[in-house]
Amino acid sequence: MTTTVEPIHSYKDLIVWQKSMDLLVAVYGFTDGFPETERYGLSSQMRRATVSISSNIAEGRRRGSRKDYRQFLIIAYGSGAELETQLEASRRLSFGRDENRTRCDALLNEVMRMLNKMLSNMSA
Repeated sequence: MTTTVEPIHSYKDLIVWQKSMDLLVAVYGFTDGFPETERYGLSSQMRRATVSISSNIAEGRRRGSRKDYRQFLIIAYGSGAELETQLEASRRLSFGRDENRTRCDALLNEVMRMLNKMLSNMSA
């Protein structure tokens, strides 16, 4: 019995993009619990960083060249590093619920590992 792997036709087929969208939803839910004074502060920064991750994965996948794709994955990875820092800031400031932050941390870790693996495979 042989198994066939379905070809990837769209960025929506990429597991890393799907997980980054799960992360986006988790971050939006997490930041909903922030103080009202943070609407335009840390909450906004975190939301922009998580949107950037999934958006750059998608845009890079739609680009014509492997070089462009890799560059957009690097940008997504950088946005992930921003979000890591922002999640740590939220912890130190006691913003949001710990269980929601833990979910965001876990999803971000998964996305970052996938991006790192993709980037490693592309430079080989």
